[in-house]
Amino acid sequence: MFVAGLLIILQSCSIASKNTPANGLEMAVKMANSEIKHFPEPWTVDFNPKPVWNYTQGLIAHSMIKVWNENGNETYYNYAKTYADKFIDQDGNISNYDLEDYNIDAVNSGKFLFDIYARTKDERYLKAIHHLREQFKTHPRTSEGGFWHKKRYPHQMWLDGLYMGAPFYAQYAQYFNEPELFNDVVNQFILVHKYTYNNETGLNYHGWDESKEQAWADSITGCSPHYWGRAMGWYAMALVDVLDFIPQEHPGRAQILDILNQVTSGIKKYQDPKTGLWYQVLDQGSREGNYLEATASSMFTYSLLKAVRKGYISADYMIVATKAYNGIVENLIKDNGDGTINLTKCCSVAGLGGNPYRDGSYEYYIHEPVRDNDPKGVGPFIMASLEYNMN
Repeated sequence: MFVAGLLIILQSCSIASKNTPANGLEMAVKMANSEIKHFPEPWTVDFNPKPVWNYTQGLIAHSMIKVWNENGNETYYNYAKTYADKFIDQDGNISNYDLEDYNIDAVNSGKFLFDIYARTKDERYLKAIHHLREQFKTHPRTSEGGFWHKKRYPHQMWLDGLYMGAPFYAQYAQYFNEPELFNDVVNQFILVHKYTYNNETGLNYHGWDESKEQAWADSITGCSPHYWGRAMGWYAMALVDVLDFIPQEHPGRAQILDILNQVTSGIKKYQDPKTGLWYQVLDQGSREGNYLEATASSMFTYSLLKAVRKGYISADYMIVATKAYNGIVENLIKDNGDGTINLTKCCSVAGLGGNPYRDGSYEYYIHEPVRDNDPKGVGPFIMASLEYNMN
């Protein structure tokens, strides 16, 4: 639907060589154009056989809106809007979304709707935003108020969930002038960091089970056994994005900044010195079977570049971020020879619990499928490229 006219644009952008610094805007456009060509219908970006309202499609739509905001090309706005229009009816109801599933992942797709509504003033997008916000009113929580990752994962907070829920929740609070919600937003980070952060490594465990009932949960701490790269990638992106909305004068802002500085310190510590990338299991780089993984590397790169640009962390991190960005371009971007590019070495999916049971072991993480152009890497790479262009 949106492929026409892209080939000329695709062919005009070149991949940086090892001797030439990457051009961030060109790379963002090239990856966005490639995604549109690979997946003309936006609901298919996660290789879906049937239409689904899900966080991955929302992530791509969000990144496309960012490209449109940067260069004004309607192609990217229209691609995102097409996803919204596939699911949102005239009353603002979202098909394939059930509030009572209490799946925090589903909220992520609400982020790009703020931009769509701001431009169109179409009330159905506003109603959809309100529907997603309603979920937080009754979403199950831990004893201290942390949102469960999903109803079917009781008593659990995962790092992933902070990206899925907190930035949308904070943006809602800002957009609709409900400052009392910011305390709840900040508390999500305080709680997940309190229970998942390890002072010795400087990293956060993937998940925490307050009940300690899960087989993957440590009997004393309730934490899962390993530091999964993408989980920390989601967490880092959540931290830098939520700061866009938390007011300067809010006391919780300083706490978020402290957490961000701890997280980025750990990210820096485990960067591969040769490539600038990060491993699937972050602290096990020399262990057999581990590999340099694209989604986590893209998420960390975006987070570091944005945090430096915004002044949240030391400007010294720009060296880490630049090495990471060029490491992705040099090691993980494949030129397909038809004007499109692929992002390679993406872990397709990983989680905890469920059926079949995911035990959070090292062997589990390294044996999950690896594929090209997973949206959980493509979206963050587009956003990292735009940040690289602004730094």
